[in-house]
Amino acid sequence: MITSAASDDNEREVGELTAFLQPVRAELHRVLIGQDRLIDALLCGLLCGGHVLVEGVPGLAKTLAVRALAATVGGAFARIQFTPDLLPADLVGSLMYNPDTRTFSVRHGPIFANLLLADEINRAPAKVQSALLEAMQESQVTIGGDTQPLPRPFLVLATQNPIEHAGTYPLPEAQLDRFLLRAVVTYPRRDEEREIIARLATPSPDLSVRQVTDLATVLRARRAVDLVYIDRRITEYILDVVIATRPGHTHELADGQDRDAVAALSSLVDYGASPRAALALTLATRCQAILKGRCHVIPQDVKDVAGAVLAHRLVPAFEADARGLSAADLVNEILQVLKTP
Repeated sequence: MITSAASDDNEREVGELTAFLQPVRAELHRVLIGQDRLIDALLCGLLCGGHVLVEGVPGLAKTLAVRALAATVGGAFARIQFTPDLLPADLVGSLMYNPDTRTFSVRHGPIFANLLLADEINRAPAKVQSALLEAMQESQVTIGGDTQPLPRPFLVLATQNPIEHAGTYPLPEAQLDRFLLRAVVTYPRRDEEREIIARLATPSPDLSVRQVTDLATVLRARRAVDLVYIDRRITEYILDVVIATRPGHTHELADGQDRDAVAALSSLVDYGASPRAALALTLATRCQAILKGRCHVIPQDVKDVAGAVLAHRLVPAFEADARGLSAADLVNEILQVLKTP
């Protein structure tokens, strides 16, 4: 049994730094009915400074959720509808020539925002995805050979439609690895959809939300993630989960793990999770503890976020596809096989 070693001072400071999360969540629920996993993923990205890939069929309020989050924190919001004819300059900006002064000036693109909604990101061609990749990794863009820093905080919340493939460009693994989480948005339950109809089925539904915090508070709150206590045994468990996704590396698992069973699963993966994935899983696990009102991590926190952190980073082998196993299925089976501390 893992017990907490977090001090009372740490718990008090974490509580003060993250007190804004509850009013933000309440405002989001004013326009979003259900979708708790999506809201948790967005709040986790906000706290950790990580980008979030939101995947789901059209009409599930993905765009509304991102727009509402920007409004609650008072951040600059920009939305880009990705299309096959989009150019990098449409995203990052370009140099504009002034004939009167015979000088060039920088015209910033929509990427210069705190929360950037990249709608249907998989419709963007490779050049645009490359430009976005620099922004996501370095929080900067290059215009005319000069480096331009992006605002802080800077968060990319990208949506992807999983049912359409015509005119799309699959995201390369290098870019997928830059997303802290992938949130899969599912259909609401019947009672939730009944409430959606009752509240929003009008010609002019009220979709407004109040600003309940500011960007300075959000940036300060990121210190809270560092204050969350994580036991050494849970760190070893995180390493076991990540290593179990890598074919041929089961010898590095901790003593006591069923290496043969894990090897059978990892053989269904062509490319496993990178060290960046281990860092992302640790961050997301700490954030999950905060969202659950704790200042210490428990093993269930790892299980709750492992699929969202790891599944989009794995490349399943042909054998997995033949068995009808997705990357998310493989992560779930790995969690079932590994021993929990």
